[in-house]
Amino acid sequence: MQKRIVSVWFMRMASDRVLRAMPAHGPFALSVQDQNTERLYCLNIAAEELGLSRGMGLSDARALCPDLKTIPANIQSDQAFLQVLARWAKRYCPWVGVDGPDGLVLDITGSAHLFGGEAALLDDLRLRVTRARLQVCLGLASTRGAAWALARHGEGIAPAGQLQETIAPLPVAALRIQDQTAQSLQRLGIRTIADLIALPRATVTRRFGRDLLLRLDQALGTQPETVSPLAEPPQYTVRLTLPDPIGLTSDVMAGVERLTGSLCNKLKAQEHGARVVQLTCRRVDQAHQQVDLRLARAMRDPARIVALFEPGVDKIDAGFGIDQMRLEAVQVEPLPVAQITHIAQTNPDAIQDLITRLGNRIGLENITRLLPADSHIPERSFIVAAAAYSDPASSWPVLRDRPLQLFPPEAIAGSGRAPPQQFRWRRMSFVTARATGPERLAPEWWFQDAAWRSGLRDYWKIQTLEGRRLWLFHTPQSPGWFVQGEFA
Repeated sequence: MQKRIVSVWFMRMASDRVLRAMPAHGPFALSVQDQNTERLYCLNIAAEELGLSRGMGLSDARALCPDLKTIPANIQSDQAFLQVLARWAKRYCPWVGVDGPDGLVLDITGSAHLFGGEAALLDDLRLRVTRARLQVCLGLASTRGAAWALARHGEGIAPAGQLQETIAPLPVAALRIQDQTAQSLQRLGIRTIADLIALPRATVTRRFGRDLLLRLDQALGTQPETVSPLAEPPQYTVRLTLPDPIGLTSDVMAGVERLTGSLCNKLKAQEHGARVVQLTCRRVDQAHQQVDLRLARAMRDPARIVALFEPGVDKIDAGFGIDQMRLEAVQVEPLPVAQITHIAQTNPDAIQDLITRLGNRIGLENITRLLPADSHIPERSFIVAAAAYSDPASSWPVLRDRPLQLFPPEAIAGSGRAPPQQFRWRRMSFVTARATGPERLAPEWWFQDAAWRSGLRDYWKIQTLEGRRLWLFHTPQSPGWFVQGEFA
């Protein structure tokens, strides 16, 4: 049976993906940074009709089209979207591969009759993709190279036995060659594939190398070219069927230990670690008991995971007995092998296991830590992040002493630029024993912060006779004194 290959080209996949979620009227384009220059990456039809093209500088494009709407491109999201399209395309055949950053290749040999023929298959594919608001061009031929050429330079079907006649009128750029080679051929008057076929092969090889003839032979079918199907994602699931039902917690934990070892071996083979592990126990009455374990860090250590499962397993209602157990890593993350060093390091496993135990009771998002932020404003010098999804800071950049306790500014009575000798704060009277300062801080003009509309602040460290060490500041523009923190 002769092979039949379909090439699917999503000509504006990146912009179509964005416009599906964020519709925009008028010219629209995605931009990327290329050697300190912002360039157009993918455009919609309205932008191309105004004379804009891919690779054009963003400043030149805005000069031609002031109404152009642009956002930065996300190459990773585009590739993830293409993977989704590849999995969807398996409805037509089992052999589906990715062809470049915006294309798919399908080996439909022996499956076209299931859809009423080749033409009907292409019509169905085009209809479904169009309904998904994606623009597509299709090509079908007996070779991958010819299908690619038709999808991008002709869009049609090359009947079996008429491959050369179908692709001969296409330009030489349809052979998947470099742009420089295509331009050199055109300057020599070789514009179509038919012109290239008519040349002596030895002359072409001496002038352009072997790659050009290899692409020609692949398109004509004299050189084989396979379709590499999309690899199936690994399944991190293990199952244990028991000959006799069990009900004791110790027996369930023994099954969990056995399953966890097999699951961690799968994770280790792919250099991944589990973040969410789900245990499902099927009872004899077909009811299911489920235990979810959310980990503070990706891990694949069987002993640690089994120990963390104990509190959840104790709550399982075995009923008349459990006859099947299933363990699945619902969420995984890359966990490459770490280099072993001779330097002694503190082991963070204990604190991570504690976060896991507490997080499965009150929620991992509710356990937070403070991290330094790049700002000289006291209120913005730190951020609050979930401990399970962040790493502790190795050091805090401290240029000057900062109070241990920071709170919103509280006004006190005072006049002049020098700190007040006596003042009342929170219904208590204080006498200044020593004042250190001032430290002038200017507001960050690029942020609209209502608390800093008064302008500059002069901060003072105040040691009182009563023993309290306070952090005061004075606002020169609108004179006033405030207490904002207290030192230990």
